[in-house]
Amino acid sequence: MKKKEIILWALVALALAANIWLPRQRKAYSWDKDLKQRLAVDFDRTRDEVKDWITKYIPDVTDEQIDAWTASNTLENMQIGNRTMYFHNAAPNLFRIVPELVALKDSVDAANKPGYDPKALSGHQIDDAKAIPMIKEDVEAALASGKENPFIAQPRRMRVTFSLTVPANTLRRGSTLRCWLPYPRNDVARQTGIKLICAGIDSTDIAEDKLVFSDPACHHSSIYFESKVKEGRATTFYEVFEYTAAGEWHPVDPSTVLPYDTESPLYKENTSERQTQIVFSDRIRNLADSLTAGIDNPYLQAKAIYAWVDKFPWASAREYSTIENIPEYVLDNRHGDCGQQTLLFMTLCRSKGIPARWQSGLMLHPSGRNLHDWCEVYFEGHGWMPVDQSFGQTPYGGFFYFGGIDPYRLVFNNDFGGELSPAKKYPRSETVDFQRGEVEWEGGNLYFHLWDYHFSVEYLD
Repeated sequence: MKKKEIILWALVALALAANIWLPRQRKAYSWDKDLKQRLAVDFDRTRDEVKDWITKYIPDVTDEQIDAWTASNTLENMQIGNRTMYFHNAAPNLFRIVPELVALKDSVDAANKPGYDPKALSGHQIDDAKAIPMIKEDVEAALASGKENPFIAQPRRMRVTFSLTVPANTLRRGSTLRCWLPYPRNDVARQTGIKLICAGIDSTDIAEDKLVFSDPACHHSSIYFESKVKEGRATTFYEVFEYTAAGEWHPVDPSTVLPYDTESPLYKENTSERQTQIVFSDRIRNLADSLTAGIDNPYLQAKAIYAWVDKFPWASAREYSTIENIPEYVLDNRHGDCGQQTLLFMTLCRSKGIPARWQSGLMLHPSGRNLHDWCEVYFEGHGWMPVDQSFGQTPYGGFFYFGGIDPYRLVFNNDFGGELSPAKKYPRSETVDFQRGEVEWEGGNLYFHLWDYHFSVEYLD
């Protein structure tokens, strides 16, 4: 072989070796591509699958009915590629948002499920038979006290265990996982006595002075972990903590609400628009004006908005990161989950110059545990007060959740859509809220379908 050929083959071998052994350059991150993948996860039901679910309650459902519900988006659907695909909870939501179908499902379940209680509500509501007596006791204590201090409902101490698990073989061995678990805020007056019991990775506790807690100024409270992926093994991040929560109630005489100081930083920050979820479109402004027509008092204006949004039924929600404008989404679809209803309420209030700010975490009622969102509204002369929009008016407290809240809340967030601490390199799975945790690795974000989370609560008193 000639010398030139030897040199040529040597160069080819080096090139091949470089291709094998040197890290390949990763493609630049694309939000458009990421969004398409997220939508494909949410909209993963075929027409046949949706129809099969519906036949449990409507055995003779027709294609014409399916077509009509699809065309009106009552069965939420989207074009994924060249196929019409349905939101994974489209069929169950049908029986939550259409009144006659709500009644039909209750009657069928009552006949077929021993012990079924049609008053035991799903979603972000609570089981009347088990939880309401306890909450009613707290509400009545608050209403009857007449005290200026609103933190008077009976405090409840709880121990919460929270974990996040990335299954085995999700990533290659040696990859670094970066994980954020939500942790109770220590700047909420009704949330006290926060105590970390333990936290760690894969059953190995980490000393508290070695843990990375979020900056107290961060809107999303968390504990941060890092761990290397082990071959053939799942990675579990965990925490156990205790805290005491009290109820809160603000009795307000509307005539005592003072004019706002419209030049104050508090007022300006909490009445402003926030791209993309709080936008004062003509539709929003006109709706807010119509709901408050003839009402000048800001407390009564906010109460009128609260009563109107309360008419929207609760329904399971697609991921917030896939919705460009959540308040408009609720108006278009005539339903929403707790956070969606809350953002609509906040947007309508802010458009009328009523300060409103986000608050969220978990609801931990004895029989109604879930992720949960609500907000706070500010009235001059009275301060900030909680508003739980999705609980609405109740048979055990009337408008209690407009200005009041029960003790079964755990607050992680005092705003939405902020940065995590330490900062995340890639867009969050949940770009609006932070309740389930977040995970990423050096190659990108790990979306919800690639890991699991779990929480449980023990009532200590």
